[in-house]
Amino acid sequence: MSDDLRASLPDPAPRPLPVTGSPDAASSGSFRAAFSSGTRLRTEVLAGLVVALALIPEAIAFSIIAGVDPRIGLFAAFTMAVTISFVGGRPAMISAATGAVALVIAPVMRDHGLDHLVATVILGGVIQVVLGLLGVAKLMRFVPRSVMTGFVNALAILIFTSQLPHLFGDKITPDNRWWVYTLVAAGLAIIVLLPRWTKVVPAPLVAIVLITGAVLLGGLDVPTVGDEGELPQSLPTLFFPDVPLTLETLRTIAPYALAMALVGILESLMTAKLVDDITDTHSNKTRESWGQGVANIVTGFFGGMGGCAMIGQTMINVKASGARTRLSTFLAGTFLLALVVGLGDVVATIPMAALVAVMIMVSVGTFDWHSARPSTLRRMPKSETAVMLATVAVTVATHNLAYGVIVGVVVAAVLFLRRVAHLTTVTRLDASDEDDERVYAVDGELFFASSNDLVYQFDYAGDPRRVVVDMSRTHVWDASTVAALDAVQHKYAQHGKTVEFRGLDADSAERLARLAGTLGAGH
Repeated sequence: MSDDLRASLPDPAPRPLPVTGSPDAASSGSFRAAFSSGTRLRTEVLAGLVVALALIPEAIAFSIIAGVDPRIGLFAAFTMAVTISFVGGRPAMISAATGAVALVIAPVMRDHGLDHLVATVILGGVIQVVLGLLGVAKLMRFVPRSVMTGFVNALAILIFTSQLPHLFGDKITPDNRWWVYTLVAAGLAIIVLLPRWTKVVPAPLVAIVLITGAVLLGGLDVPTVGDEGELPQSLPTLFFPDVPLTLETLRTIAPYALAMALVGILESLMTAKLVDDITDTHSNKTRESWGQGVANIVTGFFGGMGGCAMIGQTMINVKASGARTRLSTFLAGTFLLALVVGLGDVVATIPMAALVAVMIMVSVGTFDWHSARPSTLRRMPKSETAVMLATVAVTVATHNLAYGVIVGVVVAAVLFLRRVAHLTTVTRLDASDEDDERVYAVDGELFFASSNDLVYQFDYAGDPRRVVVDMSRTHVWDASTVAALDAVQHKYAQHGKTVEFRGLDADSAERLARLAGTLGAGH
């Protein structure tokens, strides 16, 4: 990120509190830490309020995607945020109803109704708990940095494009168009300029209050939160899905529940890692995995649509507002419920232009501008750039961050294997103490991608009766390599010659001794 851009964004001060990876996520990100000082408490409270305001239109929009009543999405945002604040592993991260989960479960609602959808959410939560306890979070180590960069950039693009309907949609008319654009510009100016004068109150919150006041005083006819959907008038109650407990029901909802579980965990873990990087702290990914499952189970039993970590709102909470503890997450859910139930009429008057300004600044601050600089692209290996672009392209095309990450990891793996495969060489050594002996040396790692051409690197007809292959500078990683070595041995045997593999390390020698001659090579 450029120095100018960084200076324009709200400072996430005070300094990040240290968070360990213990099951309790240490006490640093706990509720107790939020009360450690008046400044910290004020920061957490105001951050929770800003996030709550930003959650309302998002939850309503995702409810529409899932095909459910807006109240179901709002209740899901409340139960997810409050529950994850206690059971999650990443302090200050926001979980609520999300577009990724809405896309997955929408067919269940369309084809089978609300009861089956809620059953799907509950089963998806159970699967997430199981996957979390089995250690699925450890798979995060296989996500390359280039995929993470693509994930962040795609996220920024999606946050920005999600605001376009509020700028150019059906509700923007010739009569209110320029008022909307003016209000958005004013909101951006407040968010950029206010932190240069004071950081006592989060600039996004000031922008929302001032723009709302200006619209009410001026009697401007612009789209508001109330135009997005009906706000609930009562508290959520327990809900038990009325579905038959049969194998047929399980077959119906299981595929969607599994997809929801995987998408939710992947998006949550990627968001947690992003927050770790921003705050220079470490969080408990295993706890976050099963914590997301617990939050979805609770949400399901309150009739919610489920969800996972919300990246845009998390960035508002952590980067724009400076939150660092669980209190901000808890208050985001609590304020959300209080606002939509107790102050629904007031919240409904908030102009969408104010929230659009907040989200645009979040997208600008989230994008990794350094990765897009021409100087960076010139220095970066083409394969790394290709992985980043693949991640961005798939994510933006599908509007699903999980798909983008999966494709990015696959592309990175293929390009890595291709690169490593070409680093393996077979060299003929002319120096030998015996005239009837030929020596070859193998350099590089031998596995399924690099050992495919191994069989073509030897002169079976022209070599003397005895051949030695020096393996001291390589390693045999898999059965494919053993099969290739068997094929080499078999071809020399067809010419009445013998081959000896020398210098194998202990692991390679054990693998060769165990599998050699059993794989059918050469037959």
